Amino acid sequence: MTAQKSTTRTTAKTKSAVGFTDEERAAMKEHAQELKTAARRGSRNAKADGEKDVLEKIAGMAESDRVMAERIHAIVKENAPGLAPKTWYGMPAYAKDGKVVCFFQSAEKFKARYATFGFNDTANLDDGTMWPTAFALTTLTDADAKRIGELVKKAAG
Repeated sequence: MTAQKSTTRTTAKTKSAVGFTDEERAAMKEHAQELKTAARRGSRNAKADGEKDVLEKIAGMAESDRVMAERIHAIVKENAPGLAPKTWYGMPAYAKDGKVVCFFQSAEKFKARYATFGFNDTANLDDGTMWPTAFALTTLTDADAKRIGELVKKAAG
């Protein structure tokens, strides 16, 4: 009989190991907490509770992110009032039938050089065989706000 080698590795994990960043792990923990909170609340006041949660998250952002997030929140409410505000991985998001359609991600959250406004696959933005699903934002001009409004309206359609 031949001896079998153990398949267990004994290498220690280091800070440089490939995997999730601290920010990504924190976002996943926030999402788990959001799911628990939503389950406890039920669906009775989901939209009002979601609005409160989103406004609290926006209020806690760094000023440059907060200014953009406040404006995007107003744009989404104006152009797609049927979307329900909620937090998603600790960031403002807007859902239809419980599924996130679009979201804002602050630059500070993942130590990025720009904030992001994006759309999930539930958004009705299909345009041929390729279309953008996320936009980098360093500031929010009037032209940007108009384009976001149009995209949100189409996405919620």
